Amino acid sequence: MRLLPVQMCQPGMRLAKKIYSEDGLVLLAADVELNHKLITRLYECGIHYVYIQDPRTADLIVPDLISEETRHRALSEIRTNFRDLMNRPNRKNGVTYPYIGKSFRQIMGMVIDDLTEQKDAMVMLMNMGIVDNYLFHHSLNVSVYTTVLGIANGYSREELMTLGLGALLHDVGKTQIGVHVLKKDGKLTIDEYEEMKRHTERGYYLLKDEPNIPLVAAHCAYQHHERLDGSGYPRGIKSDDIHEYAKLIGIVDSYDAMTTTRVYRSPMLPHEAVESLYAGTGTLYDQKMLQLFRDKVAIYPLGIAVRLQTGESGVVVDINSSCPHRPVVRVLNNRDGEVLQTPYEVDLSKQLTVMIVSVNDNAALAEVAGS
Repeated sequence: MRLLPVQMCQPGMRLAKKIYSEDGLVLLAADVELNHKLITRLYECGIHYVYIQDPRTADLIVPDLISEETRHRALSEIRTNFRDLMNRPNRKNGVTYPYIGKSFRQIMGMVIDDLTEQKDAMVMLMNMGIVDNYLFHHSLNVSVYTTVLGIANGYSREELMTLGLGALLHDVGKTQIGVHVLKKDGKLTIDEYEEMKRHTERGYYLLKDEPNIPLVAAHCAYQHHERLDGSGYPRGIKSDDIHEYAKLIGIVDSYDAMTTTRVYRSPMLPHEAVESLYAGTGTLYDQKMLQLFRDKVAIYPLGIAVRLQTGESGVVVDINSSCPHRPVVRVLNNRDGEVLQTPYEVDLSKQLTVMIVSVNDNAALAEVAGS
């Protein structure tokens, strides 16, 4: 399989991975043949990339970070509980719903189990092939990605539970924000932006007295938009005053927002998002945490088309966990764009003089799509 922008898809191509609804249900199964109507519909639904079957990369398997069962169960719980909270705006302080903490702890247990079973689990995009309700999928993505980082950082299971709950519920305050603001198709007004920023405080007050939700998780909701230099919100606190978990969630939250389709822009690719995050090193984000994130994120997704400095083009077929920015590339076309009868692989972690110079450029895409 290979990863292809939807606008490069052609009728007759077949999906290699499922397309999911906002609830985690399968809308299109693997092996479905695309036609003009389906391709148009995918793009209208905000899906910019899909995995396509390709005989020259038929052996490429793109693993899921969590099982389909865990994904479906998690999205179902998030949808049910978040929608219930949306129907209870301005919930009074001190009013709790104990089932929230219990159900989300069960979900986090499943996520932790799935991730700890994988050796060298890495942050790999979960946004491909999703007809999105941004809040639901974003909450799950941030939780999964952050838990991957927590495992890499050596956190205990209970620490992972607290960190994961904080990540899963970091945006729960948005359930108390008006839909006209939350889903506005365009730039927010000053007043609307101020209203949106209040989701951090509202999330804290929703969670702080909730049974089975650690108080630290409530502070993650409160602090995930704070930044080292004090430029964040809601309180403008700095550096050591921001909880370690909230700093980590803040990085992952920004990354997932950048790499997910939004109503007002197309998604960035992972290498672009990581570069953007690094522009805030030491001012917005903690340097050591950014390094941990960089070392655990697959910045070149499996199956993506790349061009090497040699002029050859191909697709990424493996990630080196010890050196994720130097993947293994299967070369499919020579420097003149001609299809190679016998493709070969280049391990960039060993061929240090060979570099990736572009990702998804028009020429490489045309060559790979037409091969």
